[in-house]
Amino acid sequence: MEHVELRSLHIHPVKAFRAVGLEEAVVEPWGLAGDRRWALIDDGGKVVTQRRHPHLALAAAGLLPGGGLRLSAPGQEPLTVPVPPQGTTVTVDVFGDKVEAVPAGSAAHAWCSAYVGEDTRLVHMDDPATRRSVDPAYGRPGETVAFADGYPLLLTSQSSLDSLNALIAEGDRPEEGPLPMDRFRPSAVVAGAPAWAEDGWRRIAIGEVVFRVAKPCGRCVVTTTDQTTAERGTEPLRTLGRHRRFGSSLVFGQNLVPESTGTLRVGDPVTILE
Repeated sequence: MEHVELRSLHIHPVKAFRAVGLEEAVVEPWGLAGDRRWALIDDGGKVVTQRRHPHLALAAAGLLPGGGLRLSAPGQEPLTVPVPPQGTTVTVDVFGDKVEAVPAGSAAHAWCSAYVGEDTRLVHMDDPATRRSVDPAYGRPGETVAFADGYPLLLTSQSSLDSLNALIAEGDRPEEGPLPMDRFRPSAVVAGAPAWAEDGWRRIAIGEVVFRVAKPCGRCVVTTTDQTTAERGTEPLRTLGRHRRFGSSLVFGQNLVPESTGTLRVGDPVTILE
């Protein structure tokens, strides 16, 4: 039996900003503590992501005690943003989900607008336990998620990335590979399982925490964005389209919903329960 373990952990304090690697992370019902509790919105309330603004990959948000942020980005002076006081909320459109969130102050509005290049606000999800439900087609009553695309955690496998990179090397754009895992913006990366084994998992435990594997993760143009330069290519979507098309989705990784809470640590064993 192969030994599967947790290789790395990542949070994105602001949706669409650079990832932060961690040695351990607390699992809350709606995701890893500190992950995607903040997001950017445009003047119509729609969430702003790397889909339209790839240079968001170069922006960083350090998480401060209490949940505030230290923002930094090329050409911008760093800015400390406190958690806004609970009160007036604005409606955020997260790919069709309408979610209430609390806007940050005017300094954050100015900073984010200057960097994005258009009127942009920073908002905070004050109560992830109630604000947004997991897709009812795959979620259960009471399951919620912060500003992640749809599910509390995203799991990817190093063996699957190695297999994908081998396919890219055999394709017609080999110069675009090999790709690093940060293209896929995962929460948890596992190592030691056979390539694509995660397609068959239904319930797993990472250390002490149990997760339901909700559905495969369909991939978008963000995966073609170099997370260190913000430049775009054609991979991995070109190769996923040839080898990993499931219905209308190009799949890499699996969406997870916690069935318990606890602390994940890099090196934790991964147990396939179902």
